[in-house]
Amino acid sequence: MELYDHPTFQMACRQFDLVADYLQLPDKDRDRLKFPKRSLTVALPVRLDDGSHRVFAGYRVQHHLTLGPTKGGLRYHPEVTLGEVAAMAMWMSWKCALTGLPYGGAKGGITCDPAGLSLAELERLTRRYTQEMIPFIGPHVDVMAPDLGTNEQVMAWMMDTYSMHAGHSVPSIVTGKPVAIGGSVGRREATGRGVGYLINRAMDLVGLDAARATAVVQGFGNVGAVTAHSLAKYGVKVIAVSDVRGGIFNPRGLDLPRLEEYASHQRTVVGFPESEPLAGDQVLLTPCDILVPAALERQITEANAPRLQCRILAEAANGPTTPEADHILRQRPEVFVIPDILCNAGGVVVSYFEWVQDLQSFFWTETEVVDKLFRILEAAFTQTLNLSKKQNLPMRWAALSLGIKRVHEAKRLRGLFP
Repeated sequence: MELYDHPTFQMACRQFDLVADYLQLPDKDRDRLKFPKRSLTVALPVRLDDGSHRVFAGYRVQHHLTLGPTKGGLRYHPEVTLGEVAAMAMWMSWKCALTGLPYGGAKGGITCDPAGLSLAELERLTRRYTQEMIPFIGPHVDVMAPDLGTNEQVMAWMMDTYSMHAGHSVPSIVTGKPVAIGGSVGRREATGRGVGYLINRAMDLVGLDAARATAVVQGFGNVGAVTAHSLAKYGVKVIAVSDVRGGIFNPRGLDLPRLEEYASHQRTVVGFPESEPLAGDQVLLTPCDILVPAALERQITEANAPRLQCRILAEAANGPTTPEADHILRQRPEVFVIPDILCNAGGVVVSYFEWVQDLQSFFWTETEVVDKLFRILEAAFTQTLNLSKKQNLPMRWAALSLGIKRVHEAKRLRGLFP
């Protein structure tokens, strides 16, 4: 559909088409599985602090509602488009099905630069977006969560706006909100913690000694930072990280607590003491045992895929590897890939836990949350690995096959409403 014309959506469709061919899905079912169930574009007029007005573009895509309400993040970024959001919603569908969650995929976004807006402007923008979305969201319809450029505070504003409309508190309308108003302990760390767990499993599989392993993390936001700390707890030495301004490198290992404190004050990792500068585009090529792309999509391409110098590629970001790069990596069996829909699934898994706790008004301890998270990730990892070995499939194809097949079977059982 031309409506979703964007390189990232085209990439998601190419992945689907390849796996659909492998699964021999009937042609009559493919478009129904591929294209979103519902897409919404809204104009968001907002009064700025100087008294002027500006209209922002907002989007929400709900990929399918076959297994339950849709679930997915909301991102604030200058380059957000409908096509990009549609691709993320599709990937979220396969991710939820892979991990056995009763959700369809969704994604939302506002085309803006959150760093260029004041806190009051961000609040007005968020509340306006939520108000426009009210006819299309709900605890049993579509549940949002934080993503790039959004956080717990944004979710709190969304919850309050929806609750004011409903006339009572509705904490289950969003996940990733503060614990004080119905959030779940362990939600903020969930994605990075899950990435760390799966990397540890992969290290056992390929015979890497964590105490001697090195890691590079592209993107030192919430996911990248938590992943780095998780790896350090397993004994891995993190030697390089980067953000949008550049990267830093220390072959002896970075002092992560000091780095996180430095980045919180300076808003960048660049210039961190006891480190060497590293060009942002070079961080992916730094020799290491574990490479973690935790930034934006389409970072690993046919240009740099042949030059990656890692043993494990753990995709903490959504869609970091293009299909062209995938083809190259399939010719490099020495690189073990943990595909994105598996690798970063920890966030949506604990979002599901938060939603369940809110619906029941019964909350769990962090030990319970982490234990249940690791159990679900372990099951998904094992199923993906077994299929990969049994059918001689790349890990990405195995993960996508499991997710797509489950959604297809659910649609087949429910039938097509006349």
